[in-house]
Amino acid sequence: MRTFARFVRKPHLARGFSSEASLKERLKQLIPQKRAEHTAIVKEYGHVTMDHVKIEQAYGGMRSLMCMIWETSVLDAEEGIRFRGYTIPQLKAKLPKALDQGGEPIPEALLWLLLTGDIPSKEQTATLTAELHRRAPLPSHVEGLIRAYPKDMHPMTKLSSAVMAMQTDSKFQAAYDRGLHKNDYWEPLLEDALNLIARLPRVAALIYRIGFHDGKVPADDRSLDYSANFNRLMGFGPNGRAPVKKGDEQGFDELIRLYLTLHSDHEGGNVSAHTVHLVGSALSDPYLAYAAGMNGLAGPLHGLANQEVLKWTLEFQQAIKKAGKEVNEASVAEQAWATLKSGKVIPGFGHAVLRKTDPRYLMQREFALKHLPDDPLFKLVSTIFTVVPKVLKEHGKTKNPWPNVDAHSGCLLTYYGLSEYQFYTVLFGVSRAFGVMSQLFWDRALGFPLERPKSVNSEWIQNYIKTLPKEMLAKPEKPPAGAH
Repeated sequence: MRTFARFVRKPHLARGFSSEASLKERLKQLIPQKRAEHTAIVKEYGHVTMDHVKIEQAYGGMRSLMCMIWETSVLDAEEGIRFRGYTIPQLKAKLPKALDQGGEPIPEALLWLLLTGDIPSKEQTATLTAELHRRAPLPSHVEGLIRAYPKDMHPMTKLSSAVMAMQTDSKFQAAYDRGLHKNDYWEPLLEDALNLIARLPRVAALIYRIGFHDGKVPADDRSLDYSANFNRLMGFGPNGRAPVKKGDEQGFDELIRLYLTLHSDHEGGNVSAHTVHLVGSALSDPYLAYAAGMNGLAGPLHGLANQEVLKWTLEFQQAIKKAGKEVNEASVAEQAWATLKSGKVIPGFGHAVLRKTDPRYLMQREFALKHLPDDPLFKLVSTIFTVVPKVLKEHGKTKNPWPNVDAHSGCLLTYYGLSEYQFYTVLFGVSRAFGVMSQLFWDRALGFPLERPKSVNSEWIQNYIKTLPKEMLAKPEKPPAGAH
């Protein structure tokens, strides 16, 4: 196994070896500390009750049930997501950037943070970028497999099966087969996790170029960061396919840096993250666990919403145009009501946890106001942002009438020329790898066990209810309207 500290030296990426610890060296320092902390918490406070399960939670998809450990991010209903304790605006201020003045964070810097809890230096970030470039080549059989897929196969099906095909190269599976102490599981798992993250841009680019264009994918440009190189593999320049606007010569590279950062992690209870955690708990290797998570991300109630929102927005735009009206608050409100009265939902609004506008949406809105303030589709999205929450409040059937991250991303991608919305969930999947692989590393480093919750049937519930005193069965009184 190669030493992780070794990297390809490129003048654009690193000026030489640093006295700072490499990523693997830093993780070696952290693992004993975190194991001791984890053991101490369980030993001293393992008996303390953290939450109580209601029958409605058991029947309702375990919604809001506090029963997982997810170290890399925590989601607050009011504040939004924190990555290792940092809010999104704090990350934008603190993480290294490709462009110094007002630039977006480099996702590989976020990867370092998710793995270690440390804000990396520019040199550490450059070293990790070069390390990911070194790991990027695919196993020889994978590209041919992707090229053999039916052209009309959904891009997420292609992604999941291509990742499964890479499992032949799993360092974790090979080490486990040879015999490996559980305290050492983390090391080959880290190899797999970094290899997988490094290879995803080429896998995704092949899916995109073969499915929607000429099938040609260039060689990696190792002078570029992860996001910019990913764009080149997909066939995009730094400003996408849109005409270069003065002052926005790096616009699409910046958008993909922002996109990959925002979609990387969203605590552990969402379908894709929980699935990777669950499958990994059986000691399935990272390729198997990640592919399983991507099958969950492909669902319309999860990552496929990325695709569904843009499709709905374009149809919404056409309906207003067909009615011969301009896009304004009145026409948007009228069309929103028409959507609801037809029995359909307005996608991109509401969230399982959040109870206010998703900070990730606001970061994308800030990007749009800076880079494409006059774009017609953004003006529609902006008007929807103003009008739809009022409509949903009046409609009265939505707990959270505020937009989430999916309500904005398609508008931005379309502006720069990435308009094939069937591909959007693949882009989401590339990003989500950063969070789920970081947590999977700590699952094995901390020795988390097989996840095996206890289930009961409806008969058991009915019999249990019969054993309870009447006062425990009484419903709590609802607070008066307007009370907090």
